[in-house]
Amino acid sequence: MSVSSTDSTEIRIAGIARDSIVDGEGIRLTVFTQGCPRRCPGCHNPDTQPTDGGRVTTVGAVLQDLDANPLLTGLTLSGGEPFLQPAALLPLARAAHERGLDVWSYTGYTLEELRAQKSPAVDALLDELDVLVDGDYREEERDLTLHFRGSRNQRVIDLAATRATGQLTLRYTEE
Repeated sequence: MSVSSTDSTEIRIAGIARDSIVDGEGIRLTVFTQGCPRRCPGCHNPDTQPTDGGRVTTVGAVLQDLDANPLLTGLTLSGGEPFLQPAALLPLARAAHERGLDVWSYTGYTLEELRAQKSPAVDALLDELDVLVDGDYREEERDLTLHFRGSRNQRVIDLAATRATGQLTLRYTEE
């Protein structure tokens, strides 16, 4: 793949899982972003909450990880809260698509809350995602039988299908 000016875009991350099978369908590279204001009780990744924690890396460095594993089928943005850094994550999501990978993101916000922000960077990242797992984690609604989510209030939204049909389309409905 070609080198572009976006390769030097900085992202604050907590870490990377280079071959995850639990953060979306297939084999995925999962980027755990650093920083989350939500503080959900029972958070699965509490170390990712401080905005000044983790480390700074670049889109280019993450792309090297993507390119190093030909078995990957997708990129997952997790956290922390990815939507604290939408402008930084957008070129990464675009580059993943250019490589033929699908892109999922987790967020503690609902899709409706993200759209209500009316942020061009948030909207652009949403437009680049294939799937969004939305909603805060609620310990009282914890359910380990759910696909790719931890509590019943969370949704796995097929954004590609939602854009195509104009109707909110869920990827999994376990009700």
